[in-house]
Amino acid sequence: MTISAAGYRDLANRDVLACAVVTVAAKLPMSMTPLMMVFLTRNLPGGYVLAASLTAVYVLGEILGAGLLGLLLDPSRMRGQLAAGLVVGAGAFTTLALTTNVTVLVIAAFIAGAGPSTTPGGLRAMLLGLVPDALVPKAMGFDAMITQVVWAVAPALVTVLALSVDRRAPVVVSVSLVVVAAWLVFILPRGHVTSRSGTAKARVVASAWPIYLVSAAALAQLAVAELVLPALLEHRGIGIGWTGPLLTGFAACSALGAVLYGLRPWPGSLRTQGLVLLVVTATCVGAVALFPNLPGIAGALLAAGLFQSGVLVTRSLALRERLPVGAHAAGFSMMYAVTGAGYGLTAVVAAWAMDVGSPIWAVFGGVAVTLVLTAISAAAERRQPR
Repeated sequence: MTISAAGYRDLANRDVLACAVVTVAAKLPMSMTPLMMVFLTRNLPGGYVLAASLTAVYVLGEILGAGLLGLLLDPSRMRGQLAAGLVVGAGAFTTLALTTNVTVLVIAAFIAGAGPSTTPGGLRAMLLGLVPDALVPKAMGFDAMITQVVWAVAPALVTVLALSVDRRAPVVVSVSLVVVAAWLVFILPRGHVTSRSGTAKARVVASAWPIYLVSAAALAQLAVAELVLPALLEHRGIGIGWTGPLLTGFAACSALGAVLYGLRPWPGSLRTQGLVLLVVTATCVGAVALFPNLPGIAGALLAAGLFQSGVLVTRSLALRERLPVGAHAAGFSMMYAVTGAGYGLTAVVAAWAMDVGSPIWAVFGGVAVTLVLTAISAAAERRQPR
């Protein structure tokens, strides 16, 4: 595959920047939700347990919504479909702020996850439809960078709003952003993806399952970093207050890694690149558990972030090659669903490992999940026709 060495400045046009603005407005509320649930419910009966439960229901809504609703995306009507999903999500977020009834909260959390769940995949497909083939790797790197920056900013934004203004303030900001995204999506131009009509066939979308599996393996590393790091620091006698700066550094390095990947062509096929980067990432995450001091843990974690984003970019590029143009939005939505499932599976394994062992074993358990998923995917991709 030949890739142009043109710089990121070639992406600096009105259409791509408009897509970036919509992406930020749509994804920031999604990344704010887990911590937003904590501040929203911590004074209610159940407190943190209720917040964790609502977050789990929200993620379940995202997984099911992205997997099922993604198949209904019609490229020729995608802007309207994405806007409708965002409006439904805005209504559900508003409900979360206005009620204390647990049943209503659970239903609203599920709808808040399911409604906008096709937005990341749909916007990614629209972005790729706006750029020539030579700039696709850079566009994917740019999209991954935006995602990582949003995830780095969201926790601080939620904390400042909830503590300095009101516990409902993050919800107000989230709803405002979602409504703005629903409106702005109509200003996006019609690229070659949205000029086609018809929904993708489930069989075609499902045929790329080995690619989805590697994406799930990549997100398993993020689950280990986010969920086990506080317990690991405490186990090593390091202040738990370092968790925030370390995770922010992880996200920043992931954004940098995405940019670096798009700067130039790299040797090997996309499949080979993805597998190598994933093994390197898993090695770095495993090293986090082995270092007894803060500098070692920080170095290993930052290195993991640097390589992890490259896995996600290569998987998106491989999926684009694997599926026909009309199935790109559905495929990216399915990838979003499977990665969420991979995150959840790793969370279960990590929780079990910490319960019966220690945070160190939880890290190794997450790495084991990654390597197993990677091995299954690699074996399946070798058997599939190119």
